[in-house]
Amino acid sequence: MDDTASAVFPQKIHWESQGTSRIPFMAYTEADLHRQELERFFYRNHWSYVGLEAEIPAVGDFKRTVVGERSVIMVRDAEDSISVVENVCAHRGMQFCRERHGNRKDGGFTCPYHQWNYTLAGGLQGVPFRRGVKQDGKVNGGMPADFKPAEHGLNKLKVARRGGVVFASFDPEVESLEDFMGPEILGYFDRLFNGRKLTILGYNRQRIPGNWKLMQENIKDPYHPGLLHTWFVTFGLWRADNKSELKMDRHHRHAAMISTRGASGKAEQVTQVSSFKESMKLNDDRFLDIVPEPWWGGPTAVMMTLFPSVILQQQVNSVSTRHIQPSGPGAFDFVWTHFGFEDDTEEMTRRRLRQANLFGPAGFVSADDGEVIELSQKGFEQKPFHRTLAELGGREVGDTDHMVTETLIRGMYEYWRKVMEA
Repeated sequence: MDDTASAVFPQKIHWESQGTSRIPFMAYTEADLHRQELERFFYRNHWSYVGLEAEIPAVGDFKRTVVGERSVIMVRDAEDSISVVENVCAHRGMQFCRERHGNRKDGGFTCPYHQWNYTLAGGLQGVPFRRGVKQDGKVNGGMPADFKPAEHGLNKLKVARRGGVVFASFDPEVESLEDFMGPEILGYFDRLFNGRKLTILGYNRQRIPGNWKLMQENIKDPYHPGLLHTWFVTFGLWRADNKSELKMDRHHRHAAMISTRGASGKAEQVTQVSSFKESMKLNDDRFLDIVPEPWWGGPTAVMMTLFPSVILQQQVNSVSTRHIQPSGPGAFDFVWTHFGFEDDTEEMTRRRLRQANLFGPAGFVSADDGEVIELSQKGFEQKPFHRTLAELGGREVGDTDHMVTETLIRGMYEYWRKVMEA
């Protein structure tokens, strides 16, 4: 075998050391590794975000979403009871639900192929011709006498709810949601989802042609915001000289980046970059009409990554969830749910909506992220034998009181290597 070809197209993933500061490109491109990730991170031992209770306020309301690459339905099946069922008919395996949102209060879910009908909670309640069809004095067909509807309902996931957020897992033995997050991250989760009722302000959806882990990395990466994003560095929303902290759970899979907005304008070192535009002005100053809220407790921004499925964002007055939905090793859907609180004033709601323009597929900030992820994926696929370098701040993993580091990325891959046994 040609040694050069073997080096260019390796047969299995290779790490340069026991550390995780140099991540093989194959971690983002290999189909077999991707299937292992789905099984080990999305279908076993982990909780995945599926939505907000406010998205399904009435009995019969449902939302079609995914856990990993498996289509599921979050549904309010009785007063204050929420189920998550797999969108696969128990009869012939059809994905029976196509609407993203709707209501099935009358009649539950019906598969259009053979009209098998299910309760809102997923129990089988109707099978056409179950007892056969009478013709010429005899009964033709029908299900076997020992057929039991109770054994053929929809696959039900384990559900956890906290602060108006709904998580689900295919693993019935998964640890509690609170243990899954860990006390440090749970504290920041409860800061945002503190019991106030949520209201839905709108959605964004985009397909990004890059590996799903790159979005987890992007929000664990405080190195790039003040360099890539003109908005952040010019208007002081997120800069390396802001007061900040980086926190992880004990497994290093989840993280919180905490920052307090500093001054805009020039600052030595931090603004000596091409993305800083001193002459950049707003035509509408309301985009930066920032009003501190009591629940902030100081920080103006907290970006949480709950591995593997969701990002929970507070960037000044804009709050949202960002759901990562893998689609093979080289693409993922990214769904933003912008929300507010039921007790918000009309003025605060307008403020949240205005500031949401920083985010989403065409956001003044977030449009940059989708593009760099796409270009990164192209680079990975070009030379699968190579590796990334994540050594800002050293090669170790740990919490910090600054943002000049890539420790959160190293921490995530420390966990990745352990679970993937790679």
